[in-house]
Amino acid sequence: MLGVDRGSKVLFSDFEHDGEMWTGTGPRKLRCPIKFSEPFLSPPIVTVSMSMWDIAGESNQRADVTTDNVTIEGFDIVFRTWGDTRVARVRTDWFAMGEVADDEIWDV
Repeated sequence: MLGVDRGSKVLFSDFEHDGEMWTGTGPRKLRCPIKFSEPFLSPPIVTVSMSMWDIAGESNQRADVTTDNVTIEGFDIVFRTWGDTRVARVRTDWFAMGEVADDEIWDV
């Protein structure tokens, strides 16, 4: 059986409190753990994308969003930026597909 889970997550809103993504320079990284609504039987395939980004326009707009540590129970969203890019806020959407238990199959 194939199961699907999905969600949306605001990773940060650093312009509100002068956070590192908004005021910092150089390499910056944020890791955000996500828990699936129910565990999969094996680690699923997970995709993540930015569904909203608010980035200052006076410099290059640099962003990298990936997944890491995918398990049957969840995964991490990893956001990176670098240089003089100023990121005010980012929202991501994610989608997971993988093997789930079938209630019609009995283990006797």
